[in-house]
Amino acid sequence: MKARAQLTGTGLWHPESVVSNAELVVAQSASAAAWNAEHKETIERGDLIERDPSTERFIVKASGIQSRYVVEKSGVLDPERLRPHLPIRTEDELSIQAEIAVAAGRQALEKAGREPAEVDAVLVACSNLQRAYPAVAIEVQNALGAGGWAYDLNVACSSATFGIQAAVAAVAMGNARCALVINPELTSGHNNFAMREYHFIFGDACTAAVIEPPGEAREDSFEILGTQLQTQFSNNIRNDFGFLNVAEDGERPGEELVFRQNGRKVFREVCPMVAKHIIGHLAAEGLTPAEVKRLWLHQANLAMNELIARTVLGREPLPEESPVILDEFANTSSAGSVIAFHRHHDDLVAGDLGVLCSFGAGYSIGSVLLRRP
Repeated sequence: MKARAQLTGTGLWHPESVVSNAELVVAQSASAAAWNAEHKETIERGDLIERDPSTERFIVKASGIQSRYVVEKSGVLDPERLRPHLPIRTEDELSIQAEIAVAAGRQALEKAGREPAEVDAVLVACSNLQRAYPAVAIEVQNALGAGGWAYDLNVACSSATFGIQAAVAAVAMGNARCALVINPELTSGHNNFAMREYHFIFGDACTAAVIEPPGEAREDSFEILGTQLQTQFSNNIRNDFGFLNVAEDGERPGEELVFRQNGRKVFREVCPMVAKHIIGHLAAEGLTPAEVKRLWLHQANLAMNELIARTVLGREPLPEESPVILDEFANTSSAGSVIAFHRHHDDLVAGDLGVLCSFGAGYSIGSVLLRRP
């Protein structure tokens, strides 16, 4: 099967600060107690629901997450704040999202054996962009010293695979010779750390991938045999924070402006969709699940990944067949599947087939078929 492009290097940045489940539980429980006390009369009337405190056992059972990296720790763990402290940068300074994107991008380029000046396409693909414009991707392009063109795109947790498909298409059409897809996910800025159902889910990280035309295999390259995308509208994962909020008439609670989800429905609806998508993508390329050596899945929830892998493979997967990194990183949105690839591909040998797959709000699903040349 002829490769359509190749992935020649990946990069990973994450903050130094680590937040354990135990630390989050203390902060969330204190916040919940204060909120319940403040709204005691309204809760007793039945107009509000009391906020439940979290536990470490609940977090692990619900998600498999043990810890997460955050860009700034003290603000996240302050029960009266529950969000990171991020000093405003001037317009003459590199934005924080561009800064972490450059760090991951340079690492990916080094792995690919390319210089930033050889890059002629930069795609910043992530769940939450720091601003509307100018595009963060163009800022990254400038900071790297890259040429060509750049743009931002957002398909929530599927942004990485959607970005890779866009890069593959650009390479195939001759619009780029060296494309850099970067996923700077500063999720701690939009997570709802006050609510038991959500406070543990996300962590901060940035990944990058270099996409080039098919050709001579390099040390760490993978052939891209195909990409496939799918979307289906759902409100079960939602974030309404945006520039029109200030123009809205009426009021709504702050928790309605940031991440929220109906976790049970997401599990029931998304898992079979993703498994069917992967199996269908393989079949479209004349491949079968039995040929798959590695599944690099979106890292949102351990039970989801286990069910998807089991359904695709038709049996219980071995740990190395569907590697998990969310215990260390938590859900890093679009970066998760690329982190799994970045950390767990060195052992694959020539001819081995893997599937990189991300999924999330939208609903959106993206898959990339990768083969070691």
